Amino acid sequence: MKKLKLLLSLAVLLSCTSAFSQIKILFDNTKAEQAGNADWVISNSSSPVQVPTPSQSLITSSTPETYWSGALSAWGVDCVKKGYYVETLPASGSITYGSSSNAQDLSKYQVFIVCEPNTQFTATEKTALMNFVKNGGGLFMISDHTVSDRNGDGWDSPAIWNDFLTTNSVQANPFGISFDLANISLTSTNLATIANDSILNGAMGPCAKVMWSNGTTMTLDKTKNPTAVGYVFNTGASTTGSTGVMFATAKYGNGKVAAIGDSSPSDDGTGGSGNSLYNGYTGDVGVNHQNILMNATIWLATHKPKVLSAVNAVETFGLNVYPNPVTTGQLTVDYTSTLPVKAQILDLTGKTIQSVDLASDSSGKQIVDVRGIRSGAYLCRITNGSAFETRLVVITNR
Repeated sequence: MKKLKLLLSLAVLLSCTSAFSQIKILFDNTKAEQAGNADWVISNSSSPVQVPTPSQSLITSSTPETYWSGALSAWGVDCVKKGYYVETLPASGSITYGSSSNAQDLSKYQVFIVCEPNTQFTATEKTALMNFVKNGGGLFMISDHTVSDRNGDGWDSPAIWNDFLTTNSVQANPFGISFDLANISLTSTNLATIANDSILNGAMGPCAKVMWSNGTTMTLDKTKNPTAVGYVFNTGASTTGSTGVMFATAKYGNGKVAAIGDSSPSDDGTGGSGNSLYNGYTGDVGVNHQNILMNATIWLATHKPKVLSAVNAVETFGLNVYPNPVTTGQLTVDYTSTLPVKAQILDLTGKTIQSVDLASDSSGKQIVDVRGIRSGAYLCRITNGSAFETRLVVITNR
């Protein structure tokens, strides 16, 4: 009973916070991220699976990163502590966007993190990644130094990222970012000063210094994308220039990208046996890579309200659900839409429990019968094309 009351209180608090939604973050493992001495996964180093184990539902503010076993486990655990839901795209998975047959299609996630890819993206995957960002997704591109070919296929991560950026079917270098074929090891405090900065001085705290342990830099092309911004620069480079960039972001379409030139800052020093790992996430003296990586993740996951362009119309979208907690078996879904929408009740893993088609209504207010759903915390989501809104609700059926 006490546990249920605590759950109810938490849910009411979260449902009153407009910033809360089911943010899902996907870590890639389809590009040989475990080749050689690397172990760029969040859990289950021996055989990473979609849903990390032990369950992320048991993670609290004091849970250590060793709760999971991958070299990115600290990053994954931090994401869960921020209220996000994390998954791995296993080696057997597929990078798609808009595929109804792929249970892990990128359209189901808000952020996709790819740490040091060691195999090329296919033409289809390049198109999927570009459209994911263009339609509102957040892509985190992590590179390493040149001549870092861990799987011996002749491709290093800087060249793989550049191939994706320049040779795709959507647009050549739409982010205005290219990775230099360089190999640098240095500590830098050469940081840009940017108004309302949420990367170096974001919610996780400040980052005043970084350390590259064999990484690379980037070059920005603001004629390709004027939103490309450098935050950290090689020693001696201009902090208002476009060369020697160690950390950058850009916006494209409705989405965003973040790019970093070294995989070492994301390494938490743990992972599969036999791998050469080092704690760059929190272990480097005087630097805090944890803050810049998590600040960037939060930035990628934060989106303005979605606007869906329809034929001869502009669709705005909103959602309110009540009562919350639901004690009568009837949930009122209050929304604004001029096009038909679908209401879904999801469990906290994102699994659909109930789905109802709702008619278009400029001032929609319809009842969803939830008497057949077991008591507990759920998500109520309404969708309309690529636009969606989500609210946490608690259902108590006596």
